[in-house]
Amino acid sequence: MNVVVETSPPNAVAVADRPPARSAARLTVNRISKSFGDMIAVNDVSCSVSGREFVAVLGPSGSGKTTLFRCIAGLITPDSGSIHIDGDDIAGLQGRRRRRIAVVFQQFNLVNRLSALDNVLAGRLGYLSAWRGTFRQFSRSDRLLAMECLDRVGLLSKAAQRADTLSGGQQQRVAIARALCQQPDLIIADEPVASLDPTTGGEVLDLLRDIARSDGVGVACSLHQVHFARNYADRIVGLARGRVVIDCQADAFDEHAYQSLYETRPARMAARGTIS
Repeated sequence: MNVVVETSPPNAVAVADRPPARSAARLTVNRISKSFGDMIAVNDVSCSVSGREFVAVLGPSGSGKTTLFRCIAGLITPDSGSIHIDGDDIAGLQGRRRRRIAVVFQQFNLVNRLSALDNVLAGRLGYLSAWRGTFRQFSRSDRLLAMECLDRVGLLSKAAQRADTLSGGQQQRVAIARALCQQPDLIIADEPVASLDPTTGGEVLDLLRDIARSDGVGVACSLHQVHFARNYADRIVGLARGRVVIDCQADAFDEHAYQSLYETRPARMAARGTIS
């Protein structure tokens, strides 16, 4: 019996092209919980992301994905449990040390009036003194690195162009270049393709996967599209009702895993394509 999902994009990675083994964990989440009043958003969640690994986090709306990512990024503090980046508790990471974790958002979070290059240079702010950061006094090496990062995402020719004149896919590539310029150990991407068409979304995920491979960083990416997770991720972590219910290799995410995560029946999946 087959699970139904959307058709794979043409540039999807083959299972054989994925890394054969995981390296040391970049990110370790150990039994974290987070509540907002009487609502439990994340409940005793544990997971990990290794260097060079692309992990997709799936789950229905309200499953706790965004809360989990905000805890990992240090934007909110979990009520219990711990989160470590390369063995260091993120609760103890202050100021510039937080540059080890870069975040790519769904809505890009660019400064519209600034050029693509100036937006990418924001990734270097964690390396500057307070006064240099305030006046955007970037060094020549910072600017060269930012140009290199734009080149890597295919937008070097757009360096001087205002962010608000770029397409949605181009703006997300600028946001990824900004994350690269930060030279992080971990990239957290919270639904980075939700605002993009399927082709552009596939290109963005392909780029994130290649960064994980070439730079040795861990990438954790929340998604709603199962076909994207299966085609681009190495591993899938599934959240439901604030708990981890699935943690498996992407090619092992089958019909049973789909139904366990989304609590649905095969008859309700008719318009989504097939998982073999």
